[in-house]
Amino acid sequence: MLRIRRFEEEAARQRNLGRVPAALHLSVGQEAAIVGACLALRRDDAMTGTHRSHGHPIGKGAHLDALMAELFGKEGGICKGRGGSMHLADYSVGIVSESAIVGGGIPLATGCAFSAKVRGLDQVTLCFFGDGAVNQGTFHESLNMAALWKLPVVYFCENNLYAFTTSIAQSHAQLDIALRASGYGMPGVTVDGQNLNAVYEAAAHAVIRARAGEGPTLIVADTYRFDDHSFRSASGKLGYRSVEEVERYKRDRDPISLYRKVLLEEGLEEERLKTIEDGVAEAVSQAVDFASASPMPRPENLYDYMFKSPLAGQTSFVAGVERD
Repeated sequence: MLRIRRFEEEAARQRNLGRVPAALHLSVGQEAAIVGACLALRRDDAMTGTHRSHGHPIGKGAHLDALMAELFGKEGGICKGRGGSMHLADYSVGIVSESAIVGGGIPLATGCAFSAKVRGLDQVTLCFFGDGAVNQGTFHESLNMAALWKLPVVYFCENNLYAFTTSIAQSHAQLDIALRASGYGMPGVTVDGQNLNAVYEAAAHAVIRARAGEGPTLIVADTYRFDDHSFRSASGKLGYRSVEEVERYKRDRDPISLYRKVLLEEGLEEERLKTIEDGVAEAVSQAVDFASASPMPRPENLYDYMFKSPLAGQTSFVAGVERD
C-alpha cells in the first residue's frame, strides 16, 4: 500500500514539473482495496484495471521503474511509452490491460476468463472497475455471460462514491451495488474497502470459488479517493463534495494509517516500519531516476507495436506508410 501511495504522490509532483505529459488519475485513499484483492491472486492469474490504475499493477507485482518511465512517455516504460497513465499492461505478471473507457475492462476480463476455461487452465481473472461502470451495458452483459458459463472471474467494484463529479445517489436507483449480483445468480458481497484484511478475505474466497469452477463473484469495496478525478480537474473547486468530507476520510479512514495501527498492535516494531518506509522511498526515487534517464521513443518507430498482421510476409499500409 505504501509503494502505491508514494509512487502516486511522486507521480503528481513530476506532473507538476511538466514531466508527465498526460492526464493523471490517482488512487490515493484506495490502496487497501487494491492490495487486498491482488494478494489473493497467483502471479499467473490475470487482471484488468481502469483509467485510475497505477496502483493495480503495483499490487500485482509490476516494477516501479518501468511504471514511472511509462508515465514519462519513455522507451523504458512498461508499454515502451506508448500507453501512458491509463493503458498499462504487463503480461509477465498477468496485467492484461487497462482502459480509459469507463467499464472498458469488464468484457476484456470476461473474455480472458473464458479463454482460461476453454484452455483448461485454473487461472482466475480479477476485474477492477468503479461505481460509475456498473451502469454501463458492458457490466450487465459480461456478468450475465460469466454467470451463465461459470467463468473464473472476480468482478471487483471500487465504490469510491463518485463517478467524476456524480455521486452514486444521483446515478444509482439502487445504492447497494452488491445486490445487482443476484440478478445474475452469483454471490455479491460488500466489504470495507479501507480494511486490508476484510478485502483480502472476501477476494480470497471469491478466487477459491472461481478456481474450483463455481463461477464469478461480485465484490463491492466501499472506499474513497482523496484527490479529485484527475489532474485536469480544478482541485477542490468543483463543488461536488465538501472539504470537510474529504478531510474526514483522510483523518479517520486512511487505509495506510489504519493498517499501520494494526501492525503495531500485532507487535511489529516502529523500527521495522521505518525500514519499510525508507525502502519504499528509495525504490520510488530510483524509479524517477530510471524514467529520467530512459530515452524518448523515436518518431520513425511510431507504428511499432500498433498492429501485427496474422499473414506472414504480407504488406500492410498504415496512414500511407508501407509496413512489412
